[in-house]
Formats: sequence, structure tokens, C-alpha cells
Amino acid sequence: MIEVDNIHKSFGDNHVLKGISTTFEKGKTNLVIGQSGSGKTVFLKCLLGLFEPDEGNICYNGQVYSELSIKEKRNLRQEMGMVFQGSALFDSMTVEGNVMFPLDMFTKQSQSEKQDRVDFVLKRVNLVDAHKRFPAEISGGMQKRVAIARAIVMNPKYLFCDEPNSGLDPKTAILIDNLIHEITQEYDITTIINTHDMNSVMEIGEKIIFLKNGLKEWEGTNKEIFKTDNQAVTDFVYSSELFKKVRQMYIEERN
Repeated sequence: MIEVDNIHKSFGDNHVLKGISTTFEKGKTNLVIGQSGSGKTVFLKCLLGLFEPDEGNICYNGQVYSELSIKEKRNLRQEMGMVFQGSALFDSMTVEGNVMFPLDMFTKQSQSEKQDRVDFVLKRVNLVDAHKRFPAEISGGMQKRVAIARAIVMNPKYLFCDEPNSGLDPKTAILIDNLIHEITQEYDITTIINTHDMNSVMEIGEKIIFLKNGLKEWEGTNKEIFKTDNQAVTDFVYSSELFKKVRQMYIEERN
């Protein structure tokens, strides 16, 4: 669980986060949505420990991050997995090498132990025959699955995903959503996803917070978001023609 208590973050005169408080539960997919410039990326970087809030606290399973020693912070970061927007794989490394990289860097496991773990997570993301291939030799969807495998290879307590469906076709995006959701539940991870993808909201949004101008404008579930009367949320959700039709159908059914 991650508890966020009234965090603020500024860069010079630019007050980016303005007193955000929320709770992210483990075993659930927690989504952060909002327009560009709403503060989502800065918020995620604060959760990752890359930025330290100017005010407020972030607690990880009861540990207040700002009160941890340097060693304790380092240990906490090793419990975090990250899936980057562009996958961020090493082009010069094979799929196997990319996934093994965190184990090489942060553990003292034997080569056979590391190989067993890499084989296990690659099988879990349905990539059993891609070990010796390079990122340029596989599809974008496969690259995302490699990125997910690398993010979970250290058996993290926390999984962060930044626009995991960016650049993917709708069918592949659904597969990635479902994979993240399954892994979250299977390993009881606290998962937080930054996204613009409303399909992700509909499919896996067990907890959603909507940011606007650095403020938490709304929070709820994927069922509740289509019923809210919050104008800022409805403007964001129904900005596409598809979701305008969904909204209209809901209104007609309610009446």
C-alpha cells in the first residue's frame, strides 16, 4: 500500500502538485489520469522517489519515505518495478539480457538462479521463445511484455507503468492491460499506471484518480467515473465521439 498525504511540489514559481492525498491499495490496478500538464508525470516521479515533495509525506507500507536513511531508500527502490512509456529496452542486449539486467545489478544470485528467474518471468508474459532475440527483432507489443518481465523480475512490491499502451494497436493494448492486471492480482502488487487510454480506464480501473492543474479533482472506480457529475471529469472522459455515445446511452438508460 502507498499512502499519499498532502504532497506539494514546485519548480521555481511553477506549483505543479497542490496538496494531493490518496491511497493506493495492493492487489489493485490504480490509474492516474488527466490532461497533459495536469501533474501526472511529476506525481509518478514523486512516488518513485525521483522527486522529493516540498511538503507532505508518502508512505510505503507504513514507512515514511522522507524519514528513511539512504540505505533504506535504496532498498525500497529495489522493491519498485517500472515500465517506461517507450519500453526503454537496451538495444544492444537480447531479451534475456534485458530482463536479467536488474538481477546482475542488484543481486548476488548465481547464474543458474538468475537464469531460472528470467525463464520464469518470460514464460509468465508469454515470451518463451524470444530469449536470444534483440528488441529490434520483435514487435512493439512484445517489447512491452519484455519491459513488464524486467519490471517484475526482482519480485517487486510496487509496479509503476507510464503510458504502457502508448504506440500499440487497440487489440495489443488490451492484452497488455490484462497482463498487468493479472500480474497485479497474482503477486499482490501495488500497481500505479499513468495513462490517457480510456479503454484502460474501462477495463482495469479499479481505483482512478483524476488530476487537473496539480489538484486531485476526483477519485473513484471505473464504474463510478461514468456516473459522476464532475464536469472536469466528464469533459475529459467524453472528449472522444465513442465515449460521448457511451455517456448518452447511460443517460438514456437512467431516464
